[in-house]
Amino acid sequence: MTKVNNDNLINSLPKKLKPAAKFVRHQEQASGLSTSRFIQDVSTCLIPKAVFSRSLADLTENTFLEVSEETLIYLVPALLGEKVARKLFSKGLDNNLKKEVATTGVELINKGGKNNKQVLPVKAAIALAAMAIPLTEFSLNYIKNLMTLKLFKKSDFKNIASLENNQEDIKHQEKVKKSAQKHIALAGGLYAGCLGLAGVLASKGKNSKILQKVSEFIVAPGNKLFKNSPKAKDFVNKYFCMDFANQNGRLCLSKGQLTTCVLVGGAGYFGASADRGKENLKETATRFPLVALYVITGSELVERGFRKLLQKMGKCKDLIDKNLNVPDFDKLSKLAEKLAEKKHTTVENEYRSLVKQKILIKGLPYIFSIGVMGFFVAGMTVHFTKKRYENAQKKKSII
Repeated sequence: MTKVNNDNLINSLPKKLKPAAKFVRHQEQASGLSTSRFIQDVSTCLIPKAVFSRSLADLTENTFLEVSEETLIYLVPALLGEKVARKLFSKGLDNNLKKEVATTGVELINKGGKNNKQVLPVKAAIALAAMAIPLTEFSLNYIKNLMTLKLFKKSDFKNIASLENNQEDIKHQEKVKKSAQKHIALAGGLYAGCLGLAGVLASKGKNSKILQKVSEFIVAPGNKLFKNSPKAKDFVNKYFCMDFANQNGRLCLSKGQLTTCVLVGGAGYFGASADRGKENLKETATRFPLVALYVITGSELVERGFRKLLQKMGKCKDLIDKNLNVPDFDKLSKLAEKLAEKKHTTVENEYRSLVKQKILIKGLPYIFSIGVMGFFVAGMTVHFTKKRYENAQKKKSII
């Protein structure tokens, strides 16, 4: 069925069902990973943290971090990759090769195209230019420390989290300030190196075997590290590749870039937390592993488990196959046609039934993830930080 018919079928849905259907459909279309995950992660992280905030400084920090992080991770990649880096580094390619820049490095290498020598270095250069995103993510936590120092004159986490209300140590404030400035400068230096290498790859890569190998490693690390292990190769290419994803010929956020942001940003989380005291470091260590896993996988793990449960219960038989795969939203119209012909019903009725099943499969895990990863983790983190502090104070009083 054409896109027009798909839209007509969606518009034929009941008013209560239509918004959910459009949201689920949007998740699977061109910018779904970016925009829908932006909404999802802001809902999961910022709102619960705001509810459990312990002071104005704590609320300000969380608002700054969550909004800036989600904007940086989910909305900037497409702009930086597609609008800036792609135009800058693909200038030397002819028009046909410029189109190939959108194809993932893994696909190009697997096809073994004759144009790879020209295209892969350009793709690697674009990926390196996008390292601005994880390195800025790394810096945000140190920027947050400087912001809190400037606005609230606080560097001691115990005061920020309202565990204490003591006079701030000027020497400690200076230490936190210098550390933040040093690490922000470090991130800037690393990015300058990335841009330098990007320039070399884009201009010299097609004529150098060494630079070709470097380019291949950047855009398809799994192919280089695990040639004889297909599962390991695919896993590394999916989660540890800095290359952009290709959606309708445009560069957009990939899973590998998301993982890079989490890992590089995590280093900034732990470093900036350690600067402000062991209480802050322990709180980060409690929260970060759970949040990192969630950011990388979204609600995928929960969704797959939910599909398995539905399959065992005999539910959603028209959508869930034996391998737990579910057709994309825009394929539901064709499936509805087949089912209507088989069951002697109308396409609209079958489509409505399929959409309800699709919303169930996608929606409940989504809501569950927001509830558990949002409010539970935020509440648990605040609770354990307070308990650790109280226990430490009891031990001091006994001694």
